[in-house]
Amino acid sequence: MNWNPQAPSPMPSHRYRPYTDRVQVPPTERSWPSNRTTVAPLWVPVDLRDGNQALAEPMDPARKRRFFEHLIAMGYKEIEVGYPSASQTDFDFVRDLATLGLVPDDVTVVVFTAARTDLIERTFESVRGLPNVVLHMYTATAPTWRSVVLGRDRDELHRLIFDAAQDVARCGDTAAGVRYEFSPEVFNLTEPDFVLEVCNSLTELWDACRDRPVIHNLPATVEIATPNVYADQIEYMHRHLDRRDSVILSVHPHNDRGTGVAAAELAVLAGAQRVEGCLFGNGERTGNVDLVTLGLNLHAQGVDPMIDFSDLDAVRRTVEYCNRISVHERHPYGGDLVYTAFSGTHQDAIKKGLAQHRAEARAEGTDPDLAPWDVPYLPIDPRDVGRDYEAVIRVNSQSGKGGIAYLLLSGYGIDLPRGLQIDFARRVQRTADDSGAEVTAQQLWDLLLAEYGNHGELARWAVEHREDGDRLRIEATVGGAPVEGAATASGPVEALTRILSEHGREVEVLSLVAQSVSEGSDGRAITFARCRIDGGTRWGVGLDSSVTASALESVLAAVAGTA
Repeated sequence: MNWNPQAPSPMPSHRYRPYTDRVQVPPTERSWPSNRTTVAPLWVPVDLRDGNQALAEPMDPARKRRFFEHLIAMGYKEIEVGYPSASQTDFDFVRDLATLGLVPDDVTVVVFTAARTDLIERTFESVRGLPNVVLHMYTATAPTWRSVVLGRDRDELHRLIFDAAQDVARCGDTAAGVRYEFSPEVFNLTEPDFVLEVCNSLTELWDACRDRPVIHNLPATVEIATPNVYADQIEYMHRHLDRRDSVILSVHPHNDRGTGVAAAELAVLAGAQRVEGCLFGNGERTGNVDLVTLGLNLHAQGVDPMIDFSDLDAVRRTVEYCNRISVHERHPYGGDLVYTAFSGTHQDAIKKGLAQHRAEARAEGTDPDLAPWDVPYLPIDPRDVGRDYEAVIRVNSQSGKGGIAYLLLSGYGIDLPRGLQIDFARRVQRTADDSGAEVTAQQLWDLLLAEYGNHGELARWAVEHREDGDRLRIEATVGGAPVEGAATASGPVEALTRILSEHGREVEVLSLVAQSVSEGSDGRAITFARCRIDGGTRWGVGLDSSVTASALESVLAAVAGTA
């Protein structure tokens, strides 16, 4: 039996080589698969440099400053702020940081430069007066870049990098508080022995020590393999770098294959201590690794990301304003719809999970916002990132009774009886199918009253409490027909059924549930009546400021619905 009937596509896949033909991945005794991340790495946002140079319309100074200040407010302590030798705007921005005193004492700024003497000198000029600086020098090292872009062999390129690193050391000797970073761009496509040779030579040249460590940043500039391959490459470097305790091993994954987050997470397991990326993953082509997703992935595992995401919508507004790019509705953690369920089965599970979470927290005397979280379909509590529960469940044609009940409970404080949930869900389904649109809590409320409410009139009613029971006098219209009379019974509702019987309608009240209505309903009472009428069953809903009147209305509504 051929269980996979797929046929060859017309795509010219033969043009491309697998990573195994493009780069040697040295064998290593892997330890990373059994490792766990228990503490956050050093996060380094590169939105103001790498992210900015990827924008169709780069940030103006005001946007760059707003972004920088928001990064500081979130708790980032090392921030790449620009490429000052390549852009006058970037140069002026870095100078403003220095001259206006905009950098807190515990924050380090990173400036980016190519390995060229005049650019290095210009970069040092830009950071004059800043107390904590990382000068980040880069050069592409992969074979294709060496031959096609730079026109140099391995020895020639190593000499170019080393000479530039000497310029960095020369300029750095006169600048206090400056540390050094090197990126062999396209590390993941470069021969591992060549990267190791170059990095170790710079570690020695820059005299790395524990008090003044060197950063070796190993970018997956263009993703070319599955994340486990990148982890193997990082672990090899982690095991073989000289003066390892004086080197900060950093990674800079891009997202060409859509696996930048996974690559960064596995790289940290493999020995990386520092991660460069952008908020919500902006960057060239498919973007840099997303620092928001990385941080909140740790949070969801019980590990403090050491960055404040408690008002994630404010973060998103800043990023969208500064980048002029919208964050997708389904973007992890920050998108508008990521905590929202439309599916009926998902809604039912979430509704029950939230109810159990609150009940368990109350039983333990714990604030629900601090209690252990285990709610189906929600990996974190939306409140952790500043969301509320209003948008968790929304209703459309795919939704079920649980979602409908949840919206009415959260919007109006009413808890539909289960039988009514089932019956009402069918009616909502028809409405949603007809419109093809989402149904709001207000629309559900209106539809509930339209489907089950009393559209006649309860003109007059009065209850007299007597020794032999309650005597009800009533004048009403039901389905256009008048109902009036008086009867005595154990309660007003039973008395009403006797009056209705006298008018030819046999009614048995099977259940009666009264609740109060909140949110803009002026303290009214709502009653749900399930009645057997002429051999069939029907729900009715009554709404009134009087509990008794709402009960009478609910029975009249059920009768009207069978007329």
